[in-house]
Amino acid sequence: MSITQSIDGPGPAHERVYRRLRNRILHGEIEPGQSLTLRGMAEEMDVSITPVREALRRLAAEGAVTLSKSGRISTPALTNERIEELAAIRALLEPELAARSLPRAHMALIDRLQSINGEIQRLVSEGARNGYVRANMEFHRTLYLRAQAPAMLALTETIWLQSGPTLRAMYARQQQTRAVDHHMKIIAALKAGDEPGLRLAIRADVTGGLRMLVS
Repeated sequence: MSITQSIDGPGPAHERVYRRLRNRILHGEIEPGQSLTLRGMAEEMDVSITPVREALRRLAAEGAVTLSKSGRISTPALTNERIEELAAIRALLEPELAARSLPRAHMALIDRLQSINGEIQRLVSEGARNGYVRANMEFHRTLYLRAQAPAMLALTETIWLQSGPTLRAMYARQQQTRAVDHHMKIIAALKAGDEPGLRLAIRADVTGGLRMLVS
């Protein structure tokens, strides 16, 4: 799989490599357990090995890639226990973020969430794996930004980063029509100002998919 074709945007090379790789892992564009090579990524991104190595060190610290003693670099292939752990963390953090967003859930936000959910429904019908993961995360991040809790959101995004490749694998196993239904319940709770209902809908949405992977 091609990691990327070029890097662009401002900042030093290692920062640009980091952002590009991070986004690709976050959005499930790399398979779980896929091996990555310094030389291969450097050639594809048209940079030296040094910025690639620096970017991978940062990603390893965030749990987005693993570095084995033999030097093998790969995206994490999550065990059942790790999937359960990440699902439990999401069940703690994300309902709280949603509840903190509720007082600022004006109609423009709700309209935006409905638009994203419509896009998710279209992607599901077309079987677009990568696009689905990206749009699903956009739905949640759009809501959680209203919480004005940057530290909590940063922790949540770290969990998303660790589970991005696995979410792609989950989508490969099943059509994610349930996500659209959960999102409709989230939107309904926002419209009604129903905090308990919102917490319940968020918890069901963020844990159900990951736990379906546990055999």
